[in-house]
Amino acid sequence: MGADDLTAVRNAGATEFSRLTPTVWGPAGAALAFQLRLRPGESVLDVCCGAGAAALPAAAAVGPTGLVHAVDRADDLLELGRLAASDRALHNIDFVRADAAAWEPPSSVPRGRYDVLSCSHGVHLLPHPTAAVARLVRLLRPVAKVGVTVWRRGALDQVGSAFADALARLAPGSRPPDPPTASARLDTPDALRSWLTAYGAGSVEVTELSNLLPTTPELAWDLVLGTALRAPLLALAADTVAAVRVEFLALLTERDVEVVDAGTLVATAVVVH
Repeated sequence: MGADDLTAVRNAGATEFSRLTPTVWGPAGAALAFQLRLRPGESVLDVCCGAGAAALPAAAAVGPTGLVHAVDRADDLLELGRLAASDRALHNIDFVRADAAAWEPPSSVPRGRYDVLSCSHGVHLLPHPTAAVARLVRLLRPVAKVGVTVWRRGALDQVGSAFADALARLAPGSRPPDPPTASARLDTPDALRSWLTAYGAGSVEVTELSNLLPTTPELAWDLVLGTALRAPLLALAADTVAAVRVEFLALLTERDVEVVDAGTLVATAVVVH
């Protein structure tokens, strides 16, 4: 899936994405901000920020003397972030529509370099993730912090499998997107630690955020519509989408999927370059 197509899917799912924030994106983003041990006055670049799950707690942590630039390509998600920042009276955060892979620090960034780079559930959204992250690291100060969150191995597997089977039965020409290569490669603590070390990172800390959510019909369908799984549904008629939903939920019931594993790996490190 190309970058433009992925952006369209994410914009289309903004409502469902937002409903997932309290249970899925929010806990992961807050855990990342805390593990980065942000300090007042620091400057933070949060890429693939979505609606600000990590950027908003980062803004609260660095305070009015710090700043956060939250960058994403999805306008609808960025607007949700702006509204949340306004509701919380956070004036030190800017939500900017931009390609993170081409981002340059504006003049408001002290000394033209950030203290912190963060990316919560967004590495797989970057085109050519390895090269993109290497470039973003060069936007940091000589000693800086980097933090990411990714799905742990097995997370959402049962949801994805049931959805794929429902599509196969009712829309045989459609299929969910393949798991992003970067995400699949980074779904264990050892793999994530090795990946960060390749960028010159030291003091790598990887923790596991266990997040087991009761499988309600609303949650399960929001996990389809609020993520990249939604992509094949955009080309289907409304009655077919409704039938896929019924079949998908029936399969989860048949398979006794009572809990959705939304477990996340939270990794932080210090980069010296």
